[in-house]
Amino acid sequence: MKKIIMIMAIAIAASSVAFGQMKSKDNSVEARLIALEKQSWEEWKNKNGGFFQTLLTDEAVNVGVGGLSNKSQIVKSTSSDCEVKSFSVDNFKVVMLDKNVALLTYAAIQDGVCGGRTIPAKVFASSVYVKRGGKWLNAFYQETPPAQ
Repeated sequence: MKKIIMIMAIAIAASSVAFGQMKSKDNSVEARLIALEKQSWEEWKNKNGGFFQTLLTDEAVNVGVGGLSNKSQIVKSTSSDCEVKSFSVDNFKVVMLDKNVALLTYAAIQDGVCGGRTIPAKVFASSVYVKRGGKWLNAFYQETPPAQ
């Protein structure tokens, strides 16, 4: 009986260590995705369409106040369409939908003009990232201004 209790205690301790390691791995994935999302805002401000050429999947979709955009439209508009004075992003939440798909949600404050129109000062945003070939890529982005 003591042997069985000892085996169970070891198994429980080992599983606790394993779960702790999985959580830290998830934290590193979350940190990487949040860093990518923050970088995408900085690259948008700097009009670096080339960054989005490598960040986005070929079938990427962006949903914003101007409607739907595909990858080529996103890259083109990022390079020329917007003048961004400032932005801040916070309150990130990451949900792993599976080991290769993650949903990020967060809030953003922005000051700028795109296509001649002032962009909403505050938005709630979401991005879906997929892992392909060992690299996290953005497949979907949307932003919604809060209700007035």
